[in-house]
Amino acid sequence: MTRLVRWTALAAVSALLAAGCGGGTSDDDRSGLSWGRCKATADGPAPSGEWQCATLKVPLDWSKPDGETIGLGLIRAKARGDDRIGSLLFNFGGPGASGVSMMPSYAPTVSSLRERYDLVSWDPRGVGASEGVRCRGDKEIQAAESVDLTPDTPAEEKAYLDDAADFGKGCQKDAGRLLAHVSTADSARDMDRIREVLGDPRMNYFGISYGTELGGTYAHLFPKKVGRMTLDAVVDPGADTVGHAENQARGFQRALDSYLVSTGQTPQEGSRKIAALLRRIDARPLPTSVPGRKLTQSLAFTGIILPLYSKDSWQTLTGALDAAERGDGSELLTLADRYNERDPSGRYGTTTHAQRVISCLDDRQRPTAAETKRLLPRFEKISPVFGAFLGWDTAGWCHDWPVPGQHDTPEVNAPGAAPVLVVGNTGDPATPYEGARRMADELGRGVGVMLTWRGEGHGAYGSGSDCVDSTVNGYLLHGSVPKDGKVCS
Repeated sequence: MTRLVRWTALAAVSALLAAGCGGGTSDDDRSGLSWGRCKATADGPAPSGEWQCATLKVPLDWSKPDGETIGLGLIRAKARGDDRIGSLLFNFGGPGASGVSMMPSYAPTVSSLRERYDLVSWDPRGVGASEGVRCRGDKEIQAAESVDLTPDTPAEEKAYLDDAADFGKGCQKDAGRLLAHVSTADSARDMDRIREVLGDPRMNYFGISYGTELGGTYAHLFPKKVGRMTLDAVVDPGADTVGHAENQARGFQRALDSYLVSTGQTPQEGSRKIAALLRRIDARPLPTSVPGRKLTQSLAFTGIILPLYSKDSWQTLTGALDAAERGDGSELLTLADRYNERDPSGRYGTTTHAQRVISCLDDRQRPTAAETKRLLPRFEKISPVFGAFLGWDTAGWCHDWPVPGQHDTPEVNAPGAAPVLVVGNTGDPATPYEGARRMADELGRGVGVMLTWRGEGHGAYGSGSDCVDSTVNGYLLHGSVPKDGKVCS
């Protein structure tokens, strides 16, 4: 995935709860894990006492199951009702999103599912409490914000690629041997171990955004272990590195067009106006209310992208764009900081660090700068606002990466698996709708069951559609598989 495939962007507009593992009174049960109170961390308080945390040991290298191990941080809240089905495992995407941090804040959205399921999530390897990777320090991250992500000159291009290579070196220094063992396939095998220790005969799973690729990979590796699996905001399993970037350019432009129409502008006129604003910022970054910081073109891109993840944030985007047109970059900078997990003290989160180490181990393609430049006209035709940004991302994201990638596209076909509910949103900016249909098809006949929502924003469940929520709940709680192709308006 390019760096924009992030469910976590939705959570960036509010503070995330953070929980460490261990501490407190243990609660040993049939899982064999020692569940205890979750610890507070530097990022926030511990969740309430109904949440428990534990650490599960798994092999660093699954080809050597008796070799070195790493610890995975887990979190759970037990089912409230008496008619318990088992555990429902959640992955919130990224790759790189911390399930330990996000599960408590997402729990109200899935409160009805807790009547029959223990709600469970984890930090995938390389993330947070599971040997989390940090590739550079806060000062270096802020300094890198001055790097032009759409280089216009040989000097800017060199700085862009040098920064990408430096980031990879930092990841290698911090992660060591782990860097070659954080793939999606590795995490899918971790999932099966989690299922096993939780005592579930089959995997009940809810994957969001990148979590859908992880779920599809699990289904491919363990088709007979698939229980009730829902995939929402679906990553296209048939797209390679360039294809994903093109999909996102198309998806974000589509969302921007809908936003512009809602403000009374035509997509063409509004896009031209925003593109012109970005060119001006590229030439002369805007002042902000934060001492020592200016709004660069790269930060402006990021600030525009964040509100497109949710229709509820469109009004915020209008205010930020209006302020930028008046020469004040403060509001777009605030949005960019939320996306980049930067707090007021200048500390940054590491979701993008984990995202990069996972996606660069997954993806074999390494487009060169020359190849990218040949593709730029195609990207700019798809999106006059986001095309150049996402086009250059294909060259810089895994440039000079220390370990080779594993595949062009993931394997998700799962013959013999139980039905998997695939939920696509026609207005999804980060994981465009077409990817959901592809996922349903590639899972295989009788396995992928397609549910469509004609809506806006990243993801469908919990986004305001009673039709979507009742269909997903009926499937997960009662095993009611909807007709393939059902549409919710």
